[in-house]
Amino acid sequence: QVQVVESGGGLVQPGGSLRLSCTVSGLTFDDYAMGWFRQAPGKEREGVSSITWSGGNTYYADSVKGRFTISRDNAKRTLYLQMNSLNPEDTAMYYCAAAKTGGTWYRRVISADFGYWGQGTQVTVSS
Repeated sequence: QVQVVESGGGLVQPGGSLRLSCTVSGLTFDDYAMGWFRQAPGKEREGVSSITWSGGNTYYADSVKGRFTISRDNAKRTLYLQMNSLNPEDTAMYYCAAAKTGGTWYRRVISADFGYWGQGTQVTVSS
């Protein structure tokens, strides 16, 4: 059984930083592309960033490009999202997801490409 568990969310002031983590079990982590998504109240889920199984390629939504950095440590089976220069529009529940199948990655981040989801970690940006 695949388990995806996010952590690291919290309350941060505008301009601040947070690092989210996501640990995965139940699949061969270093075979799977990974992604981060977010959903704000009353809004549709939005793709934030994705990364290949090796970490060699990444993709970012325009809304976070230059501020967020996705990375992974395959030895620790962990995905990260470093978020800098946060603003109130970044407030959302953040979800980690593993690709539906191993060995596939597309230069995009859409829900349909991902099959295993965590329960989310809340990020609130407010003064």
